[in-house]
Amino acid sequence: MKLLGSRLTRHWAELDREEVRRLQFARLRSYLADAVLPFSKHYARLFAREGITIENLHDWSDWEQVPFSSKKDLLSIPGSAAKTRDFVLIPDEQVLKRRASTIWKVVTRGPAGAKAALEREYRPILMTSTTGRSSDPVPFLYTQHDLDNLAIAGRRMMEICDSRADWRHLNLFPFAPHLAFWQAHYAGLGYNTFCLSTGGGKVMGTEGNVRLLDKIQPDALIGMPTFVYHVLQQAVEAGVENPNIQRIVLGGEKVPDGMRRKLRSLCAELGSHEVAVMATYGFTEARVAWPECPFTADEESGGYHLYPDLGFVEVIDPETGRVVPDGEPGEIVYTPLDGRGSVVLRYRTGDRISGGLVHEPCPRCGRSLPRLLGRISRVSDIRELHIDKLKGTLVNFSDLENMLDDIDTIGAWQIELRKRNDDPLAADEIVVHVAPGDGADRERLSHAIHKRFRSLTEISPNRIEFHDAETLRDLQGVGEKLKEEKVVDHRPRAERSTPPSQVLSPAEN
Repeated sequence: MKLLGSRLTRHWAELDREEVRRLQFARLRSYLADAVLPFSKHYARLFAREGITIENLHDWSDWEQVPFSSKKDLLSIPGSAAKTRDFVLIPDEQVLKRRASTIWKVVTRGPAGAKAALEREYRPILMTSTTGRSSDPVPFLYTQHDLDNLAIAGRRMMEICDSRADWRHLNLFPFAPHLAFWQAHYAGLGYNTFCLSTGGGKVMGTEGNVRLLDKIQPDALIGMPTFVYHVLQQAVEAGVENPNIQRIVLGGEKVPDGMRRKLRSLCAELGSHEVAVMATYGFTEARVAWPECPFTADEESGGYHLYPDLGFVEVIDPETGRVVPDGEPGEIVYTPLDGRGSVVLRYRTGDRISGGLVHEPCPRCGRSLPRLLGRISRVSDIRELHIDKLKGTLVNFSDLENMLDDIDTIGAWQIELRKRNDDPLAADEIVVHVAPGDGADRERLSHAIHKRFRSLTEISPNRIEFHDAETLRDLQGVGEKLKEEKVVDHRPRAERSTPPSQVLSPAEN
């Protein structure tokens, strides 16, 4: 039975942990039997090789015998056909014809109606893709069935974020085959609310987005943190007034507390003084994103609220692969419970959650939905820097991407890696480009930047260069690039390679 709409969310939000897990496992067994194992080439082969059948999956402890999937399983071997096709549910016509559900469709809808219903369920009609930052982009296909679920998830996001159907929403995500844009788009459709998609900076530039912000006077902004920041900053510089903003919903990047403070401060300058800034968490392989619920500046986040009927989340010890107890940190693993198109089971994301998975009611909104609590970090982009000629230092570039966001006296910034004097044989150097906030003392700011580097890494910047806000926007590629660049590596490509033994997980957004 297809489970639809927000009523389901409220129903599941009232269940305790054990009942939720019981219902999830029943859905998993049905999903495996009806869709995945008959029609997924990869998982039919995997389950047969491991000797796993539906009949010997009795509870979640049995589920742990199913091997993990990861990005490397999806990547093609050079010179071979794309492996991703093996993860697409491709129905067998003979299997479908024998099913009672298909026969019932033929009886009630006629042959043509039954055929149309099955095509709606299984025919891929939309493709998104991973960003390809650390490997080749991987495509993920959606059927109309999946887009229906995306709209359901979008409606729930609107409800959890405490939006209003009569609000005006401005979607600043770039037009691209990426989950973030399509989740925001289908959130507007699913919630039956006004949602204008600007296409981000590449379509009409930052100035065009500022003009729409002024003209439409939105109640909610949706987009990537860095781009939303630049739009609000330019709106302030242009003297725009907008007292209506009540929500900022962010995705595509991590959202440190410092970024939230800066966004609230800019909104206050526009005339909006009570703005909830919330993050979402999602990844291409899940084909869904989960939001925080609103919380004030002096409160802590209630975590990312999950949809237990659409997917099952595990948190594992990344070293042993064992599931950890509720509330303990670990790596996020995802299994869909109602997907078609491209499907991955027990997918290791490579993302670490500091507060683990919890089931008790959210202290903010009271929902009992499972939640991912704490900071999410990624360990998939470790590179070696040769700051001197004696030895290299391993640096996690994922940590660099938000390193300076919590320094309130910084407006915008970029970390540049380059060769000293542009000599390919010279040592590496780190240059920090900074646009100071209004009234910031440059000497104190330099000290804070060096202190921040030393507290998080074994390195310090070689120099700090100060610029105005417009120059930083140009350096970051605001309005030009799909995602603004906060960390750039201008070393020769051979110098950027990640030592294979240091790559702890292959996942990326």
